[in-house]
Amino acid sequence: MDPQHPARPDDEGTVLPTGTAGGPTAATPPSDRTEVPASVLPLRRAARLSRRLLGATRTQAPPVGRPAPVGRPALFVAAAVLGVVGLGLTAAGGPSPVARAADEPVSVAEELGMVQADRPTLTGEEAAARLQELAATRAQRENAEAAAAQAQADADRVAAEAAAAAAEAAAAAAAEAARPKAVLPVQGRLTSQFGSRWGTLHAGVDFAAPLGTPEYAVMDGVVLRAGAASGFGLAVYIQHADGDVSVYGHMQEILVQEGQAVRAGDTIALLGNEGQSTGPHLHFEVHDGGLDGTRIDPLPWLRERGVAI
Repeated sequence: MDPQHPARPDDEGTVLPTGTAGGPTAATPPSDRTEVPASVLPLRRAARLSRRLLGATRTQAPPVGRPAPVGRPALFVAAAVLGVVGLGLTAAGGPSPVARAADEPVSVAEELGMVQADRPTLTGEEAAARLQELAATRAQRENAEAAAAQAQADADRVAAEAAAAAAEAAAAAAAEAARPKAVLPVQGRLTSQFGSRWGTLHAGVDFAAPLGTPEYAVMDGVVLRAGAASGFGLAVYIQHADGDVSVYGHMQEILVQEGQAVRAGDTIALLGNEGQSTGPHLHFEVHDGGLDGTRIDPLPWLRERGVAI
């Protein structure tokens, strides 16, 4: 390059000679441009590049189907500008970007105006109101939990009571099913049966046993009479569900009263030797169909009801 024809940068920063040695020199019109040193050219290029990138960022639409990035292009542009400027400054002999950043730390977000304003803090009254709201919410939750626990406890108690009642009813039903429907009137020895005796009718059967032996109702029923009776001394009459009446005589003591309901196997008296009796025994009769019904043989009647004699 001819030293007498200094270089001149164009708008893009390219240095063009104004003439050559050995060839005709084109006449150049006078220009008011200021000659720019070559060391400063990277800065101008970086400035133009940043303006182009910022303009593309503002006008270019994001691709269809892809969300537009928020805030990132501006940061990328800022980073690119700082990097290029730093390279230019370094080439021009200025301080390095690292040194400047260490001396003057500046946020990129601050330079781009992206720093948000500080949020206002709560006042003491607002904080107290917030705490009261939290306490009220906690109290409501605790009350609801306590009510639910109480309801569950009540439900469990009702269920337990129902289960106990059901178990009790089941046990009673089992006991009722196991309870005999008919029993012997006394645990003793059969000494006399039903029929004629010396020209008279012996209308029942006799069971001999020690004095005071318990006598039992042979079936469920209701006491019709209980007390003194001619020939028996003391007697008890029991009406049963089928209408028949059982009679117990000569007892030492009566343990039931008229109108009392009894079940098969209940103790109604103690064996004795009262009235027309030749020794301690129970005279037992059955009147078919009622108190004034026909007196029948008690042994077949007992056997028909499952009593073994």
